[in-house]
Amino acid sequence: MHTNVYPFAAIIGQEKLKQALILNAVNPAIGGVLIRGEKGTAKSTAVRALAALLPEIRVVVGCPFACDPEEPQDLCEQCRAGDGRPASVSRRLKVVTLPLNATEDRVAGGIDFSLAVKTGRRVFQPGLLALAHRGILYIDEVNLLDDHLVDIILDAAGSGRNVVEREGMSFSHASRFILVGTMNPEEGELRPQLLDRFGLCVEVSSEPNPDQRITLMQQREAYDAAPREFLRRYDRDNERLGRQIAAAGVLLPEVVFPAPLRRLVSDVCLENNVAGHRADLVIEQAARALAAFREQREVTLAEVQEVAALALVHRRREPAPPPPPPPPPEPDHDHDHQHEHDEQQSEPEEQTETPEPPEPQEAAPGESDMEMSPPESGEEMESSPPEADQDDRDNVREQIFEVGETFQVKKFASPRDRVCRRGSGRRSRTRVAQKQGRYVKSALGGKTGDVALDATLRAAAPHQVRRKKGHDLAVILRPEDLRDKIREKRIGNFLLFLVDASGSMGARGRMTASKGAIMSLLLDAYQKRDRIAMISFRKQEAVVNLPPTSSVELAAGLLREMPVGGRTPLSAGLAKSYEVLRNYLLRQPTARPLVIVITDGKSNVALGERQAVAEALDLAARLCLDDRIQFIVVDTESQGLVNFGLARKLAVALQAQYFKIEELKADTLVNIAKGKVQ
Repeated sequence: MHTNVYPFAAIIGQEKLKQALILNAVNPAIGGVLIRGEKGTAKSTAVRALAALLPEIRVVVGCPFACDPEEPQDLCEQCRAGDGRPASVSRRLKVVTLPLNATEDRVAGGIDFSLAVKTGRRVFQPGLLALAHRGILYIDEVNLLDDHLVDIILDAAGSGRNVVEREGMSFSHASRFILVGTMNPEEGELRPQLLDRFGLCVEVSSEPNPDQRITLMQQREAYDAAPREFLRRYDRDNERLGRQIAAAGVLLPEVVFPAPLRRLVSDVCLENNVAGHRADLVIEQAARALAAFREQREVTLAEVQEVAALALVHRRREPAPPPPPPPPPEPDHDHDHQHEHDEQQSEPEEQTETPEPPEPQEAAPGESDMEMSPPESGEEMESSPPEADQDDRDNVREQIFEVGETFQVKKFASPRDRVCRRGSGRRSRTRVAQKQGRYVKSALGGKTGDVALDATLRAAAPHQVRRKKGHDLAVILRPEDLRDKIREKRIGNFLLFLVDASGSMGARGRMTASKGAIMSLLLDAYQKRDRIAMISFRKQEAVVNLPPTSSVELAAGLLREMPVGGRTPLSAGLAKSYEVLRNYLLRQPTARPLVIVITDGKSNVALGERQAVAEALDLAARLCLDDRIQFIVVDTESQGLVNFGLARKLAVALQAQYFKIEELKADTLVNIAKGKVQ
């Protein structure tokens, strides 16, 4: 068995990975394997090595679908058209690698445009799913693949057939393959619905044993120095393993799964709180394959226990938490500690700094609530304090709060428009000018070369009788008939975090909860491959903590060390946001930034002579004039007997989505586009 592929038997370690691949080779009904983990851990090497040791298959000569001559019911139309049994030939299994930039036509197949124009017949042009039939379909970084392509592949893997119905054509062909996907979880997870479709899952990591790592280096050096000699050393082991897999496939239909074990499988799945019943079915199929590989005719408890871990690792869910206990009765305010007073009786900014006497809670006659002093702090008064008092407030002791609990955020995206963009990512759908993405509609064209055959033929059809006079062409096209495909794909967004870091954010754990929400959004931005920036405002100014970047790790580190304290220059924060957005949009005119403002809406430091809150609202109204920018305001004001709703008024001025801080853990914070898109 001489090939140029590194031998399967020579792979050091990764026993779970090799076992999962072998089980799928024995029984493809398992549904493939998802490999999660680090790069450089022999994932692709193991897949190609498996194909090299498997026995050769018989295929019909010249068939683009690799039809099996022994299975007449699965023969394609071309193979059925001949008289008698079609001629066949032996060949090895193919490993088909799916590129990340593949189009739907490339994956599933489509009409052969050139042949259709020449002959007038619609002829199906096979895609990668046809090429992978009876072989291995390998998808590297499957979590970065467009979801609609993953759906097509998993549907074919589950049903064993690829069905294409578009452009006035309906075609199907057999498509049974061993599906192998790899992913790095740090770059984003698959949707749960897609994750569940993979039969088994293996977590891989680098070899921790130093001796094994030394052996691995020596093996690779020997292979690179003399590949043929190295391969001959493992020929016998590979051939033995290949015969064992082939024999297990023959024995598989005779393997019995005892009834008592079915009860055990059901109990295990229920204990792990899995959704649906696919886990039960996969465990049974994998246990039967393992028993057959071990030359057993009946599954035992050992096989079930061994494969259950592979089938449940990506399906296991945490049970729902118990309902919270009823809240305790309100304590008597006369016995409360000073920092636990209601907001109208406390000084949140000064709780973290220097205590001051409380200011009157009632506004002067005729004063609007925009001009009222919020009851949390006397420094929120619109009248300018003495210069010395201001200096004292800006130099008080700062605090650094921990990052609160993170949570899974809902999907959010920018609304669709007709602008073509470039880029990569997984958040918002946009039109693209390249031959990538999903074909969604057609338009007058002939400029891009990405011809929409169905639309072009429909445009030319009414004129064929007149055009065919004196011509024998099947279809006569004119330049005005040509239609181009309009495609869509997902790209990342630019997220700008505008964070209130004044002293009032330190009250009642507000900054801890806010940091937890921001961290959750940062993790989501990393998975969606967004660009991010961060601005904080406190004391007398706003500071760009992080200019636009893709480094979420850097943003997370800055967030952990962000200090809290001082006055609230909201106007300065909005002005600084405008500077960052203006510069970014000059470089990226088609970008659609999303600004997330986390504040209680209070302001006591103005840029000019106007009242601070009124000035901030006026700046906000100007900021929202650019319809490329979306805003969301997260209100951190605590619930009390008196609430001023300044953050809500800020959201109205920004034409932004508005959320209370308490709603963050309900996953409603980032459901931003729902009201605008759906």
